[in-house]
Amino acid sequence: MTLRQAEFARETRETAITGRLLLDGQGHAEVDTGVGFLDHLLTALVRFAHFDLALSCRGDLHIDDHHTAEDVALTFGDALARALGERRGVVRFGSALAPLDESLARAVVDLSGRPFAVLDLGLQRETIGRLDDQGRGQMSTENVAHVLHSFATAARITLHVDVLRGQNDHHRAEAAFKAVGLALRQAVAVDGNDVPSTKGVLV
Repeated sequence: MTLRQAEFARETRETAITGRLLLDGQGHAEVDTGVGFLDHLLTALVRFAHFDLALSCRGDLHIDDHHTAEDVALTFGDALARALGERRGVVRFGSALAPLDESLARAVVDLSGRPFAVLDLGLQRETIGRLDDQGRGQMSTENVAHVLHSFATAARITLHVDVLRGQNDHHRAEAAFKAVGLALRQAVAVDGNDVPSTKGVLV
């Protein structure tokens, strides 16, 4: 089978991102964005999707975490789209429930070729994560959903994520990303050689 992978390099005045994505991997993640909680979420997603991801980002964290979170998600999503190619032979759909202690998240994925995201994470805090000695590492909770939305847009997938219960925002966010990873693992699995669409094309 041809390796389903993509290398990426994206540079703007706000971020510089490089790395490589392998879909048929072992769940290995080497992620360094300068935002510790974002690294944590992406590592969880990759682990349960069984992708291998190496990603490094240097962003304008002296402003805030928004540009880094958004550009990392767009780059990761675009890499997924390119690694999937014409999406021939994939299962296409995936769904999963992921608990984390008191929290429970549900994710449903369609590799439809049509970008759409419906997200209900119910996060309450303003930020999650600890600051490092340079004042970096925390992530705005509004950017947790924004990462998933940007990822779905760039990957050209339909993504529904709901956190069904939970009191701890760390748990709610992490459960959501684990559920997305599990759902993607199902959706990208190889199942024959046909394009899984009555139209004959996923677009």
